[in-house]
Amino acid sequence: MYLILAALFIAALITCNLIANKFVSINLGFKTFIVSAGVIPYPLTFLITDILSEVYGRKNTNRVVFAGLFASLLVLLILYLGHIFPAISNSPVSDEQFDQVFQSSSRVILASMLAYLVAQFIDVRIFHAIKKKTNGKYLWLRNNASTIFSQLVDTILVTTVLFIGVESFAFIGGLVKDGWLFKALFAAADTLLIYPLIYLIRRYFNLQKSEEIDLW
Repeated sequence: MYLILAALFIAALITCNLIANKFVSINLGFKTFIVSAGVIPYPLTFLITDILSEVYGRKNTNRVVFAGLFASLLVLLILYLGHIFPAISNSPVSDEQFDQVFQSSSRVILASMLAYLVAQFIDVRIFHAIKKKTNGKYLWLRNNASTIFSQLVDTILVTTVLFIGVESFAFIGGLVKDGWLFKALFAAADTLLIYPLIYLIRRYFNLQKSEEIDLW
């Protein structure tokens, strides 16, 4: 189960980075959000880290966070290798097309890695601080508080790093507002998922309330 959650986390993280340079409008009826396409799978990473934190503890969750960082670095290396070798004359994808997509993705990955490290560790720390303070009660509180605050930090950092000096502060502020509100809405919505998922995992491993699995 730990490896499955880790694999889902890393897959979602890498996908976020690769599609983050496309910006889209998403109409939810009450508001139209202008966001990076990368925010669509990104809330899944925070849901997974909260599940890992609840079941496997802070130490094992941080291992997955570091694994995501190393996976992102590997993707950067592979993209660089793809860039330095020239395309053949009849290649379906030219050097220019490849660089247009993946070199911009490299910049996004570098920016998001900074935000990712800070935000994920804040998420895990807040989650466990609230869990300790409430003696393992109020899962909804630590799930939402840790995710909403850490995603605010993530959104501010990655948007600022990408657009500072390129776009106006008004434009950057608008992206931060829409990106964070979109993530916060899904953070609140995933509360409906985390309770049954935690229940099923605890039942599968026959765990008591607040009991954690120590893998190492």
